[in-house]
Amino acid sequence: MSRKVAVIGMGHVGSTVAHYIVANGFADDLVLIDSNEDKVNADALDLKDAMPNLPYHTNIVVNDYSALKDAEVIVSAVGNIKLQDQPQADRFVELPFTRDAVKDVAPKIKASGFSGKLVVISNPVDVITSLYQQLTGLPKNQVIGTGTLLDSARMKRVVADKFNVDPRSVSGYNLGEHGNSQFTAWSTVRVLDQPITKLAAERNIDLPELDKESKLGGWYVFKGKKYTSYGVATAAVRLVNVILSDARTELPVSNFREEYGVYLSYPAIVGRQGILEQSQLDLTEEELQKLQNSANFIKQKYNESK
Repeated sequence: MSRKVAVIGMGHVGSTVAHYIVANGFADDLVLIDSNEDKVNADALDLKDAMPNLPYHTNIVVNDYSALKDAEVIVSAVGNIKLQDQPQADRFVELPFTRDAVKDVAPKIKASGFSGKLVVISNPVDVITSLYQQLTGLPKNQVIGTGTLLDSARMKRVVADKFNVDPRSVSGYNLGEHGNSQFTAWSTVRVLDQPITKLAAERNIDLPELDKESKLGGWYVFKGKKYTSYGVATAAVRLVNVILSDARTELPVSNFREEYGVYLSYPAIVGRQGILEQSQLDLTEEELQKLQNSANFIKQKYNESK
């Protein structure tokens, strides 16, 4: 069976996702969809121009919703990042725009007969993932948001810099909303094979300061170039590859948690069928309270968005 992936929304993030997939031969067939015909056709041509110098071939189809029928994974990267370029803006300024885009796109996905997995990057991602699930009617385990996979990566970068190790040698999670109410669950973080809480006490390291630094990571990038792309696109493609290869990897992604009644980021085992099993972390009381606050905030915003 050929590996068929689609990207809907060819802005900064969607086009970075597409390039990463093509450059690494992660898909045999790639469907690119965008309401801006000129942009998506230009991207498709540009990617085809890359192929003579690549070791892989990818078949590219443009703006054909019927091609989604047998796709294994669709990545939704629709959005309007320019809306965030204003004082005190957060990811929710994109909600009205993205909600309307999803209300246009989701019925077309459904009409195509698509029955695969939907990976959502579009912000505010937890609310938009919920909307996609509702509007496509796909099972909840097949609709997944990138969520705090990116925030956890930012936390690992900050911790790795502090301890002078590879960020892949840091384990642990940021949980909750991919937004201002997300937090690092320090009780889950380990580095140098020790709980970071123990090392922080021994070395006089200020964990709230590290948390703040990792939270601000996205804003530093945004401030410098007016969008973010590599970090989130890489998180999305990792999630796509885990699904395609049925890797059964534990990842902090936005998935529907029954006990909170909402999509939020919490580690889950991901494979070909999407969310295969949900992890149960042994969180502190304070962390559980932060997670509940995050869940309440997402739920409130979701109810407002309908």
